[in-house]
Amino acid sequence: MTADKIKGPASYFPSIEKKYGRPISDWQALVRMHYPAKHMELVAMLKSEHGIGHGHANAIVAYTLVEDETPVPR
Repeated sequence: MTADKIKGPASYFPSIEKKYGRPISDWQALVRMHYPAKHMELVAMLKSEHGIGHGHANAIVAYTLVEDETPVPR
């Protein structure tokens, strides 16, 4: 039996948490605090204010924006 490999932005999460020492939920909370802002504005904020690399910042923002667009079932 093989486990499904994580794909897309979430595949970066283990290395983001290891490199920057904070859980993804913390980074997502920061992104959400800056709503409403455009994708690249949020990426720039993570890069300039928190020193996150472009690819990692983009992954956090992309995942968070998609997650927040998905309606929660009642």
